[in-house]
Amino acid sequence: MTAETSTINYKIGNERLIKVTENAARKLASLLDQKGNPNGALRLAVVGGGCSGLQYTMDLVEGPKERDILVPTSDVRLVVDPKSALFVSGSVLDYSDDLQKGGFKVTNPNAVAHCSCGESFAV
Repeated sequence: MTAETSTINYKIGNERLIKVTENAARKLASLLDQKGNPNGALRLAVVGGGCSGLQYTMDLVEGPKERDILVPTSDVRLVVDPKSALFVSGSVLDYSDDLQKGGFKVTNPNAVAHCSCGESFAV
């Protein structure tokens, strides 16, 4: 028996797709270390839902999947699927320790409307 290794077909993106701030990179690296996967990545996706129609989801993952776009930036890795990339192009991912509005935040120049709670957007 021979063991075949399948190659994952993905693209390499850059900060024109999404820029990760130093605060976000530091927090992401810390989370990946806590999970015991310092070479992992943050998957950012746009899905239907929320008051304005679209919302972001974020998950820690091993790495890119088939057809993903991998953005190596600030010593961390971010992966985005091609459909989500259309919505987040030019965005900035930041992180804040603020008690009320803390966490990861995407600033998206493509969003034309946001809901009042700040959890969803429309393009």
